[in-house]
Amino acid sequence: MSKEIPPNVQHQLQQFQQLQQQYEMIISQIQKITLEEREIDLALTELEKSNEEKVYKNIGSVMLKTDRLKVIEELKERKEDLSVRKQSLERQEKRTGEKLKEMQNKLQTLLTGKT
Repeated sequence: MSKEIPPNVQHQLQQFQQLQQQYEMIISQIQKITLEEREIDLALTELEKSNEEKVYKNIGSVMLKTDRLKVIEELKERKEDLSVRKQSLERQEKRTGEKLKEMQNKLQTLLTGKT
């Protein structure tokens, strides 16, 4: 006789899968932000080495000549914004990870108890 998974356990499995997907998206966003922070650091390093008053800046598919100090300030502001966003995502990652572990333990208990 085959044993079917009860509807309430199936529902919890679906919630667990959704939470896993959310967790993976959070991780992906953190990685994307980390990469952008590195790119900003490299750009800032090069801009601070430069003696040029004017530099080129990408705006969409166009490059405009602009003040180097203004670009440095914009990059620093962007990096600060990214840092705040990353901290928020890291807190969310921690909470979601803890919830995933709790749900996993609960599901294992339910599934092993039903066999």
